[in-house]
Amino acid sequence: MDTIRYTADGPHRGPGRRALLAGGTGLLGLLVLGAAATTTVPRPGTAGTAPTGPAATLRLGFFANLTHAPALVGTARGLFAAELAGSGTSLATSVFGAGPASVEALNAGAIDAAYLGPNPAIAAFASSGGAGLRVLAGAAAGGAQLVVRAGIADAAALRGTTLATPQLGGTQDVALRTWLAAQGLETDPRGGEVAITPTANAQTLELFRAGKIDGAWLPEPWASRLVLEAGATVLLDEAELWDGTETGAPGLFPTTLLAVSPDFAARHPHTVEALLRGHLAALDWINTAREADVLAVLNARLAETAGAPLADNVLARALGKLEFTADPLAGAYPRLLENAVAASLAEPASLDGLVNTSFLEAARAARAAGTTRAGAGA
Repeated sequence: MDTIRYTADGPHRGPGRRALLAGGTGLLGLLVLGAAATTTVPRPGTAGTAPTGPAATLRLGFFANLTHAPALVGTARGLFAAELAGSGTSLATSVFGAGPASVEALNAGAIDAAYLGPNPAIAAFASSGGAGLRVLAGAAAGGAQLVVRAGIADAAALRGTTLATPQLGGTQDVALRTWLAAQGLETDPRGGEVAITPTANAQTLELFRAGKIDGAWLPEPWASRLVLEAGATVLLDEAELWDGTETGAPGLFPTTLLAVSPDFAARHPHTVEALLRGHLAALDWINTAREADVLAVLNARLAETAGAPLADNVLARALGKLEFTADPLAGAYPRLLENAVAASLAEPASLDGLVNTSFLEAARAARAAGTTRAGAGA
């Protein structure tokens, strides 16, 4: 399995592996655009594209983060590779640090499918007129909190503070700006009564420890790390803001989705279905395996992809805040888009066609019929 890791310095891979773009320079510029997900340009050829058989390689992007646990487990246990191998397809993976960068890679043709947050997915779909990507399934739900320094007991105490989010226009960034507005606190991408600084999660932890920021709206495990390793307190759990009207259960909201290039899906539908079978196998294992085994596999894979494992208490707390589900929770997407529009981070758009669950349904049927392939260690 070929793996590329994207950091602030660019793409990196192990010695002796092929370059991502032989002789090309355009992709790197796209990948470092960061929050500019609204500048995506859809690839040609989606409309009317006929199936051409299984792909030689499926290139999958994900984050080295706990909210992308199905990708971590699916790659660690060979679940994706086993399903894909049945039709002669190999797996190549790319590790990203932010949703907009993975969206740009998807639209540039550098990857074929990606795990990413709902807001970058919605932004890419809307800005491309519906041609940028399709959401295949959900992956993770919940697991985001606003954590702050001691002494901040309510929203009013945030006036004049500096807070961090992982990425401008990202899922947590929009959630924070929306909540602050509801509390009567003005904010916009250029400033406001509360300063919001989009910051890489690891840097957020260090800035909080140094007293240079007052808190952050973060996904797991970073919220748990600030609480357990840096003395932060929880001012708000995002689960409190979702009453179940849009998602079917109180406290449930989408955090990570699995999306695909429409062009790739049209050309290689059987490959996409195989990916979904691996995705379902990973979810099943996470939700049914012994907790100790899940913790061990996730931490080993985090050590490989992120460079370090998590402390046991951090991992346990973080997993307790997350739910891993294939349900894309599409009922939440109109609200998420409305919030981004209100925060001046998006324009109104139709989301018709964003979600395509036909591959998920086919994968579920195949698994129920017992026609899936056993993964390594499954």
